Amino acid sequence: MSVNKVQPKDGLNKAFLKVMPNREKLEGFTQGLVRLIDQVNEAESEEFHKNLLSDFLKATYYSPQYFINTKGRNDLVIHSGKTAKTAVGVIIETKRPTNQGEMPTVDNLNTKALQELVLYFLRERITERNIEVKHLVITNVYEWFIFDAKLFDALFAQDRDLMRQFKEFERGKLSGDKTDFFYREIAKPAIARVTNQIQFIHFDLREYGTVLKKKNNNSQLTALYKLLSPDHLLKLPFANDSNRLNKPFYHELLYIIGLAETKHKGKKLIGRVKEGDRREGSLIENAISRLESFGKLSQVTNLAEFGESEEDQLF
Repeated sequence: MSVNKVQPKDGLNKAFLKVMPNREKLEGFTQGLVRLIDQVNEAESEEFHKNLLSDFLKATYYSPQYFINTKGRNDLVIHSGKTAKTAVGVIIETKRPTNQGEMPTVDNLNTKALQELVLYFLRERITERNIEVKHLVITNVYEWFIFDAKLFDALFAQDRDLMRQFKEFERGKLSGDKTDFFYREIAKPAIARVTNQIQFIHFDLREYGTVLKKKNNNSQLTALYKLLSPDHLLKLPFANDSNRLNKPFYHELLYIIGLAETKHKGKKLIGRVKEGDRREGSLIENAISRLESFGKLSQVTNLAEFGESEEDQLF
């Protein structure tokens, strides 16, 4: 078994894993999975199964908040908002269930599906200059391989040789201009160089067959429910996320300290409240008052490092 394979629950934010899902939504997810698997028809095309996946994702989580459709050669993409004008957040490469030759396996990732995903990621990340891609997915309905876009950025977008070849390929300056040429001659060697570094989440819905048939056994599907949710795939903040800044608390904290947030050239800056709005009881103003009263600035060396004026130095 690949050492880079991560189980669904181990691929989730630990705080998010502890959040109890809504019972009705989890039940809807379970029913959606049952319908999805029941609708698989191995005699049908890739397009047929792509539409099944799209319908499942829309009905379970994403519609109408997040737009799902094709984009260019991408089989499916999940946008970060309600329309196609919003940034692509997830790229999904789909295969029909019988297309085993192009699907990766746990022990062999370097197949056409992943090679395609590398090209689509580079086009989105480099050509479209989209820095908001969060995850990339390969699935044939049954099997799912989920990759963090940060990993793709580090292994592929930062690979100088790959980037040079990608740009030359896109300009038509190489000996081949077909996508199969890119997959075979460019993506495949690039993936081979870093295969042992490609971590991925993997699961197979066929292994959940018994669980799906049982009633009131949804707890075993909680990890999958969370894994395919916008919260995970689009990396949305959630209520119990310890890394998420609580905005009311943040603004109250600034008020108590005596600071204010402003914007300058698109950047958020935190500084002293402007004159006229300052409150003597705030921590900053109280501290400045005491520094002045006791003449503490005279004890500080290299005052120029803290500003040109005495007011700046005190702050």
